[in-house]
Amino acid sequence: MAENTNHGASGSRDQSSPDEAALSARLGSLDHRLSEIRDSRKSKTDQSGTESGDSAARASAMALGFRLSSELIAGVAVGAAIGWGVDHLLSTSPFGFIVFMLLGFVAGVVNVVRSAGVASGKR
Repeated sequence: MAENTNHGASGSRDQSSPDEAALSARLGSLDHRLSEIRDSRKSKTDQSGTESGDSAARASAMALGFRLSSELIAGVAVGAAIGWGVDHLLSTSPFGFIVFMLLGFVAGVVNVVRSAGVASGKR
């Protein structure tokens, strides 16, 4: 019985050999086509040279957006906290909170406009 199993294994090796050769040829063909495509894309990006510049510009724009949004949120949060503190100390329930939150919003907008470079910090 061991001999039949051994013959079957060698017989399957003989049958898989042409399949492996065909597969190897297909893989080689695919590798060759992929390398040609990579080379053509690489030459296009080398000619234009804007891909690294675009990613740096996107990162810079995203950083600026996060900075501006955090300044606006911080202004509103600080104004709301001061208003809550004033309401708590003076027992003027919602009025201090509302007034200082609006003042915080205005201060946040002014900071955003200054940071964006639309208005100068000097008067």
